[in-house]
Amino acid sequence: MYKVVLVDDEAIIVEGLKKVVDWQAYNAQVAGVALNAQEGANAIRTHSPDILFTDIKMPDADGMAMLAGLRSEFPKMQITVLTGYRDFKYAQEAIRLGVTRLLLKPSRMEEINEAMGAMVSNLKTIMPKTEESAEEPPANSFIVRQALSFIEQNHAEKLTLSEVADSCYVSQWHLSKLLNKHTNKSFYELLNASRIREAKKLLLRPEYNIRDICERVGYADVGHFSRVFKKAEGMSANEYRNKMR
Repeated sequence: MYKVVLVDDEAIIVEGLKKVVDWQAYNAQVAGVALNAQEGANAIRTHSPDILFTDIKMPDADGMAMLAGLRSEFPKMQITVLTGYRDFKYAQEAIRLGVTRLLLKPSRMEEINEAMGAMVSNLKTIMPKTEESAEEPPANSFIVRQALSFIEQNHAEKLTLSEVADSCYVSQWHLSKLLNKHTNKSFYELLNASRIREAKKLLLRPEYNIRDICERVGYADVGHFSRVFKKAEGMSANEYRNKMR
């Protein structure tokens, strides 16, 4: 039996879908419901559904990042998006990321049934893929770009892999795997690289001493910063500053 999760910040829509769809006719059952994106992510990881009906314009959600995260971590899961957002480029991107159907609210019953039928049909025809033959889903590169951007914007904070993964709507394990595959670097290597890039810019400004720069780019300890900088650049921060004068 196919497992279904319903996610929408409008409770009336979630309850309506639960009641009006003849789930048994599709050999399916509603395994979980959620009223926001975070609850939705938790429900998906708990139930590993085959089918998802979701809104992606919720108050706590970056719609495309959420969609890319779901498609990347759960590539076989069939997704129908329910949205009131009428934008052609938005729809194009959703389809590119692998959504089965995108339905505008309010959706007619025949549209919901057609979407359900299409998702079940897709599930029946999914073939197991080997690592060698599997194509890279567009969602994976989308997630990596999101993660790298988040690191670049927040490297001065006490940033963790968990925080970056949450911003991309994927698990830590999945994000770590994607970063290694796409960049050949670990999260901490990427974080250090971002911090060192910013440190090099600040070293060109004489008003900042080494301790100031260390703190501004996210290091609490000058000694640790100095070791990371020398390993990355082959010289100390002071040597780099003198060289660039």
